Formats: sequence, structure tokens, C-alpha cells
Amino acid sequence: MSNNNHLKPNHLFDELFVAVQMSNIFPDSKTFNDYIPKYSSELILEKYLQEKNNPSFILKQFIDNNYTANSIPSNDYKSDTSKPIAEHLSALWSILTREPSQQEQEGSLIQLPSRYVVPGGRFQEIYYWDSYFTMLGLQESGQIDLIEGIINNFAFLIDKFGYIPNGNRTYFLGRSQPPFFSLMVELLRQEKGDEVLLKYLPALEKEYDFWMKGKNQLTKDKESVAINRVVKMPNGGFLNRYWDENNTPRPEAYKEDLELAEQATGNTSEIYRHIRAAAESGWDFSSRWFKDGQNMTTIHTTDIIPVDLNCLLLNLEKTLFKAFLLLDDNFSANKLYNASKQREKAIKKYCYSVEAGFYFDYDFVAQKNTEAYTLAATFPLFFEIANKFQATNVSRIIKDRFLKDGGLITTTTNSGQQWDAPNGWAPLQYITFQGLKSYGFDILADKIKTRWIQSNENVYLKTGKMTEKYNVETPNTEAGGGEYPNQDGFGWTNGVFLKFLNCK
Repeated sequence: MSNNNHLKPNHLFDELFVAVQMSNIFPDSKTFNDYIPKYSSELILEKYLQEKNNPSFILKQFIDNNYTANSIPSNDYKSDTSKPIAEHLSALWSILTREPSQQEQEGSLIQLPSRYVVPGGRFQEIYYWDSYFTMLGLQESGQIDLIEGIINNFAFLIDKFGYIPNGNRTYFLGRSQPPFFSLMVELLRQEKGDEVLLKYLPALEKEYDFWMKGKNQLTKDKESVAINRVVKMPNGGFLNRYWDENNTPRPEAYKEDLELAEQATGNTSEIYRHIRAAAESGWDFSSRWFKDGQNMTTIHTTDIIPVDLNCLLLNLEKTLFKAFLLLDDNFSANKLYNASKQREKAIKKYCYSVEAGFYFDYDFVAQKNTEAYTLAATFPLFFEIANKFQATNVSRIIKDRFLKDGGLITTTTNSGQQWDAPNGWAPLQYITFQGLKSYGFDILADKIKTRWIQSNENVYLKTGKMTEKYNVETPNTEAGGGEYPNQDGFGWTNGVFLKFLNCK
């Protein structure tokens, strides 16, 4: 990441940063990272070192004198629950939309050339995989120009960094998120035609290169099994894992990561890498990443080949294949076709359990499937790579083990983490719904949709808010878990709700 050093906050992990994070000034570690310095970081640090031992020194006052708080415009918005919820959500887009700044840099925020939509609450930056599900609602609201602007922003980030960061903050550099860019391009292609594929082909190629970085090295090195995000499988094929370029505490969760590393056994830098890789997955955090299936101290994310990630990369390969065919580039098209067939075969071999009748992540270090039952198993249905027999088995387990009064639980484990039971999340309701529909399981799919919509409506009527996640086991209870309180807004919940209203 050396070529991006100019974008890294100069205060990262310096004495002032550590002092603030280890104090109780802010409710969480992210808050200070989003503050905007009034002066250069070097000057602020110099002032801090001069003043910190003064008996009258107050850290909070020093921060207020030298930084500007990050404002949250959507906090002032009051919804009118007498209006239909769809009307409320259409009006909310303007509240969650951010205009590009004229300044090159505002603290940790990476400026983007076009308008974009933030999730809401504490999340006042764009997030990669959130945006696809937000776009589903924007499409229903006829906001095609905004969808195109967001895709242009992501193409800009790919061109600048070689990948789409977790979000447009400097402290997210080093990792991405689930690669939904090809699905975003497809969404816009539905509106504007095949030329969209050709326009974004360079960005799609660069993203693929990012996820496959190191593959050639693994091919030459017979001893190595994994490098970066690529894993060489025993059958000679390649699958992918989540990763992060860095192995230090996350700046936006500095204190929390330090505390976890102190409790965990094993190499501290490896623990940090596992934590960061789980953040790249978007499932931060979930028992699916824990070796004992319960405790985050056993996190081992980089040992795991996630079934959902590899389905997404399979779709990226298929998208590139279609784009190359449009260009009559048969050599490149054949190369991507072969890669996609190899990946599809490997997903079925390593991620589907005949005994359980379900898809699981694969621990390539232990050379066996994990035992975590998660909604990631529905991605092979969403992308239609499961056969009818496999899809039938998955649908049965979804009905028996995941379906609750308010929708689908994320996993069948209640670990206290937010990406576990009893919580349900909008993107996974949508992926599962569409996956089941693809194989004709309409009754179950519609039941999921109806229960999820009802959960959203109940909370909205009670609070006037759409939230980031929902307790689907006890729908009238607020969802919990995670490193922060449940957030309102909320981009992807709004998007999926609007899409569900029009789904048949």
C-alpha cells in the first residue's frame, strides 16, 4: 500500500491517537477517526506533546480546539409515520445522499467525483457492498442517474487504488468488501443496455486482478498454498478468501481490537489480520469465522474459503466473459469461461456437503468444511450454480432452521455477535428470496418476503425509523450484538424493502 501513503492520516497510531482511543472521550473508536483536523496532523501532534503535561490540560478540550466534529445530517430528520412507508423511503434518499466536496481531502474522507448514498447513523461514508442493495431501491425509485454516479465513484476508486475499499475512508485502505461491482454494472445494464458492460470493462478487469493477485506466483511455487486473497486447492484449482494488507488494529476499532488480541492466544498480528479479513467480508462479526463456533478469541478468517465470496467472483468471471464476447475478444472470453467453470466445479466440490445437504465454508488449513450453518449457503442458489437436488436440500434447511416470525436469522448460532441469530439483515433476505425463486420455491420465498416486510413496518410504525438489522426471532425486540448500537437510516434496508414491494 506504499503508493497510498499520501492518503493515510498522519496521526495514525501516533501518541495523540492512542491517548484519545484509550480514553473515554468518545462512544466508540470510529468517532475520532472521522473528525476533521483544523491544522496539519504534524502541527496538532507537536502542540499535543507540548501541552499534554500541563496540569490544566484537558484532552477533550484539546480535540475540540484542533478538530471539527463530523456532522451527521440525517440525525435531524424526523419521519412522519402517518405517511406510507414507501413514500417515507423515497423522501429519505435525499437525506442520505452526499454531494461531492470541492476539497481534495476532508480528514479521513476520500472525496468522490459523483453523488453517493450513505447508510445512515454513524456511517457517513459510502460502503461497497451496502451500495448494491441500496441501488435496488434507487432503481425502484427511478433514480438511475444516482445509480450511475455511484458506479462511477466505484470505478474511480478502482482506478485510484486498484480495488474498491471497504468505504471511502483512509482507514479502510488495505481491504475491500464482498465484490458486488459486477452486479451493480448489470443493474445499470438493465436500464441502459450492453454498452454499460463495455464502459466498465476496464474497472471490472482491475477488480478481478485485485482478487486474483498472486495466482501466478502460486502456480509457479509448488509449496505455497495461499497468498493474499488466493488459495490453491488440492485439485489444482483456485478459490478465494478474505484478507487485508495490514496486520494491525483497525483504527476505527482500535481499543476493541487491542482488547480482543490480549484475550486471544496465538500471534497478535495474525489475530489482527483475521479481524480485518472478517471486516472485509462484511460479516463483522459472525461465528462463521470462529474456530470454536462461539468465541471471537478463536477467529481464523483467513483460513476460510467463503462460499458467498466465491459465488460473487464466479459472477465477476461470467460478467467479464460476456463483455469480452461483445468485443469479439475470443481469447480473453475463453480464458474467463475456463476460469468460471473451474471455480464452479471447485465450489461444488469443496463447499457442498452431500451428508448435510447444505453449502458450507471450507477451512483449507484443516482441509474440511466448517460446521457453521449460515445464509451464505443461499448464494449458490442466487447465482444458479446449484443443481435442483442441492437447491431442494438447501430450501428445506432454510425453512426448518432459519425461518422465524420476522424473517431469516443469519446463522443458527447465537453468539452475541451481530451477524448471528437472532438478527436478520436485509441483503441476506433478498439473496435468499431471489435464490429460492430461481428454483421455483415460491411459497417459501414469499413467506420470507412477507415476514421481513412486516418486521420493517412494525419497527417503522413504532419508532419512525428503518434500521440496519432486525431481531427476527422476537420481532418486537431491538436487534443487538456488534461493536456499536443498532443504526437507523438505513440504506440497504430501504433498498430491499422497496424492491420487495414490487417483487413477484
